[in-house]
Amino acid sequence: MKRLLFVVLAISVGFAAGLVFTGRLHVAETSSATPVAAGAGRAEPEPQPDAAVRSLSGLPDFSTVAAGAIGAVTNISSQQVVRETSPFANDPLFRRFFGGDSDMFGGRDRRETALGSGVVVSADGYVLTNHHVVGDNTVEITVGLPDKREMRAKVIGTDALTDIAVLKINATGLPVMPWGDSSKLRVAEWVLAIGNPFQLSQTVTLGIVSALGRTNVGAAPYVDFIQTDASINPGNSGGALINGRGELVGINTAIYSQSGGSQGVGFAVPSNLARKVMNELIRYGAVRRGWIGNVDVVPMSAQVAEQTGINVDHGVLVNRMTRGGPSYEAGIRPGDVIVAINGKQLADDTQLVRIVADAPIGSTLTVSAIREGKKVEFRVAVQAMGAASTLPPRRR
Repeated sequence: MKRLLFVVLAISVGFAAGLVFTGRLHVAETSSATPVAAGAGRAEPEPQPDAAVRSLSGLPDFSTVAAGAIGAVTNISSQQVVRETSPFANDPLFRRFFGGDSDMFGGRDRRETALGSGVVVSADGYVLTNHHVVGDNTVEITVGLPDKREMRAKVIGTDALTDIAVLKINATGLPVMPWGDSSKLRVAEWVLAIGNPFQLSQTVTLGIVSALGRTNVGAAPYVDFIQTDASINPGNSGGALINGRGELVGINTAIYSQSGGSQGVGFAVPSNLARKVMNELIRYGAVRRGWIGNVDVVPMSAQVAEQTGINVDHGVLVNRMTRGGPSYEAGIRPGDVIVAINGKQLADDTQLVRIVADAPIGSTLTVSAIREGKKVEFRVAVQAMGAASTLPPRRR
């Protein structure tokens, strides 16, 4: 009898607990659908999701967005020539007798396959991807489309400074990824990464924008990256980062990882920069950038100000420079602190790099600086960046 009473009691308690749980769910569902009665006070408007996103049990549903974007993401396979040198070439005795460039012990070329992703940006076959996917010594590139077609691609141009490359395939009527405005991205905004990690075609991962304007991450020197926790793995390079409206806001490029796999720290080239680089590559075959001379600068900080005795809390200190460049000819000298360009206050060296590189060739920059406690101005001519010139270096 005692055992029977215990069983009945246990069943009763479990049933009661179940009623409480389902009852709370029911109340929550009912209250969320009940309109506010007139005179009951104004409720704060809830933030609305993007039009393409449908609510499913209170969670965002990006299935429609993903379905519309997948068709514009491609597989890319490139065959690159890699030179293998003899192990004897690094032997000091060998180098002494045969020279450092000798290849008499079996140095040879071999082909290496690089796999990545790409984004179709025009119906007539222009495809955007990463420079490191294409490589410098590529002999063959194949683009695999979502409809199972594979086509040989031509390299229109590549840019190592932004890690962007443009390919062209002989096709028409292709589905196109619409451009988004990366400058309007906000931290914690939903984004999707689409690509081909580990050769798994058309893989979609979901995350948020973790940070904006990331620099000095070791991937490309002239990019303020979008950081995201959407899973990005080997093979995702060159793929699409899209917003909740299905618009291209970034080109997935790199991950920070100690294991080689995704650890929730991925980086994408902003779409506004990728689009500008693409247009330059298509039109000129290379990216034209401004140059004002080889100038080594140090961002101003409290520590730098204390060490130099210069009471300035922003801008960059000119550390070294070469003679003969536009900056030197304009009168700028080591020890000057550049605080503004064209009337806009300069925050750090990253901003200086962007302003100089984006300045039209042949234009003139008005550079404001502090020298010996006094404000001075210089008119600096912008020249084309060439093989012997470099951007002002970024301090890591």
